[in-house]
Amino acid sequence: MGATIAFWKTTHILSAAILLGTGLSIAFFCWFGYRSALRSGEIAVLRFALRWTVIADACLIAPAVVYQPVSGLVLMRRMGWPMLSPWSEAVWVLFMLVGACWLPVVAIQVWLRDEAQRAESVASLSPRFHRRFRSWFALGVPAFSAVIALFYLMAAKPLAVG
Repeated sequence: MGATIAFWKTTHILSAAILLGTGLSIAFFCWFGYRSALRSGEIAVLRFALRWTVIADACLIAPAVVYQPVSGLVLMRRMGWPMLSPWSEAVWVLFMLVGACWLPVVAIQVWLRDEAQRAESVASLSPRFHRRFRSWFALGVPAFSAVIALFYLMAAKPLAVG
């Protein structure tokens, strides 16, 4: 394997790991920040969790989301794999599913962060805030499932393509 392909493979895997790891971390800290704020009544806990959720999404997930298809296409071309195959079609469908879940999640996170900043207390959060938080969490289920499936396809691709 040439140095160029090794570079692209390594960075592709690293950006996929950033997507999965950051996504899981965001879900963990935001969920437990929300639950902790509800139990303790401390709005500052929720504000902190939501602020860093939005920052992590912008600084880590967004660049990885952009890099994944670019590096994937480069690898497919350099390795001589067909652009259209059952494997590549499955990858693109799953990637688009993740994006279809992630884009509304970003908007919801920003809205939740802003609403928490305006709230005087946890008790003053609107019912709409709690509904949107549940929607945010629910959108993560198919997104994470699709990311796991994408990891499987990355690992199994030599069987499917070569």
